[in-house]
Amino acid sequence: MTETIQHADGRVELTEEALEQIEGSPLFNEDLAPVPVAKRNWTTYNYAALWISMAHCIPTYMLASGLIAAGMNWWQALITILLGNIIVLVPILLNSHPGTKYGIPFPVFARASYGTIGSNLPALMRAIVACGWFGIQAWIGGQALHVFFSSIIPAWPTMLGDPIGGHTPTEWISFLLFWALNIFIIYRGMNVLRHFENWAAPFVLIMTFILLVWMLYQAGGVGFLLNEPGKFQTFSEFFPIFIPSLTAMIGFWATLSLNMPDFTRFGKSQREQMVGQTVALPTTMVVFAAMGILITSAAVVVFPDMNPADAWDPIKLVAQFSQPLVIAVSMFTIVIATLSVNIAANVVSPANDFANAFPRWISFRTGGLITGIIGILMQPWKLLADPSGYIFAWLLGYSGGLGSIAGVLIADYWIIRKTGLNLGGLYRSRGEYGGWNWRAVVATLLGCFFAWIGLLVPELRTLYDYAWFVGFGIAFVVHWGLMKIVPPLSHRDIETEI
Repeated sequence: MTETIQHADGRVELTEEALEQIEGSPLFNEDLAPVPVAKRNWTTYNYAALWISMAHCIPTYMLASGLIAAGMNWWQALITILLGNIIVLVPILLNSHPGTKYGIPFPVFARASYGTIGSNLPALMRAIVACGWFGIQAWIGGQALHVFFSSIIPAWPTMLGDPIGGHTPTEWISFLLFWALNIFIIYRGMNVLRHFENWAAPFVLIMTFILLVWMLYQAGGVGFLLNEPGKFQTFSEFFPIFIPSLTAMIGFWATLSLNMPDFTRFGKSQREQMVGQTVALPTTMVVFAAMGILITSAAVVVFPDMNPADAWDPIKLVAQFSQPLVIAVSMFTIVIATLSVNIAANVVSPANDFANAFPRWISFRTGGLITGIIGILMQPWKLLADPSGYIFAWLLGYSGGLGSIAGVLIADYWIIRKTGLNLGGLYRSRGEYGGWNWRAVVATLLGCFFAWIGLLVPELRTLYDYAWFVGFGIAFVVHWGLMKIVPPLSHRDIETEI
């Protein structure tokens, strides 16, 4: 029996009979099911809007600040950001392909290379990083809500008494309110997310541009920051900070380089998703980071009494304004920006990842709730306390692990299988993808080992500075080699019962 229908544009879907057969599988639920071709309706604009809304976030705005604090000047910081995003765009597009071709989310795609049980390793590694990011963005959004409420209710900051754990009770309340808003939208489903991203993207861009024009007008120019020479006078001085910085920039979206199938499974065609992503990601990241530099430079002139370090934080910057309406509109913009990136980048993937681990017990909505709870437990207020630690510890550190997973996925799908997957087999406990593929697990663990060994052995610190590249390269080569030397049994040799 032919299980799949292949359309002229290359997209594949299951026949009704095959779909009915796998619905009884313990690896199947409605959230992990392949999307029928008729329901794959995301266009170029949808993908461009998705990336624009995800890139227009406070961490992007503040990205250049950590690089400049490390000694770069403004154009060195922007070039580093641009190069990092061009590099990470390559695995993003390579891992997007199976989503559009087969209509499958990331954890189901990972079953092809890691096995139906083994796929939980990359899925849960990706999910834990996303939970940390969810907490970071939720804390930022909560801070924006806190300032918003303070602009309306002047007594809000001290309304409920003294600080608890370094923050006032109203700050904690604002954080939990923003957290709950994220969970509410997730419970409304992916279609609501698509509509939300479509209008959030242009809204945030327009409002940030208005702030930029106003700040430059008030400052009478771009300020001093664009004239700062930076600390590095020679390439030999610049290179040691450039490499870990570049790796951290790749780490910024290394998460999405794995789980883009969660979104491209809804794509109308490969061309639509590729063009939308290619046009939007690197340009938006650089433009928004540049806006952050210009606004910060002007802010130091407009608000001379403000701590220069605080000028990089748009929430603290907007709080300097005296007009409640301006503060309220600005904070609303920050809330929308943070909400759009948090749901798309940090909830969709782990929700699917947790559902993949226990398909019969955890739905997409339940997975989203688990993500939110773990995000709180990871204490994001501590992750954000140090800007340099945020870049060189958080981003750089996890990039090695995610790079290792990307190496396995790309080697397996493009080199070993040449983009050909048995769609029905991805949902069967027995078959060519059943159980664990130990080759992928070994490749991933070796990639992580060499990416992180520099943390323990100072002489090998260079490997850690190249963490994403090291993890990716070693995992790619090891998985490819093991699959060639010790190939798994073909699906014809394995029982294909559910």
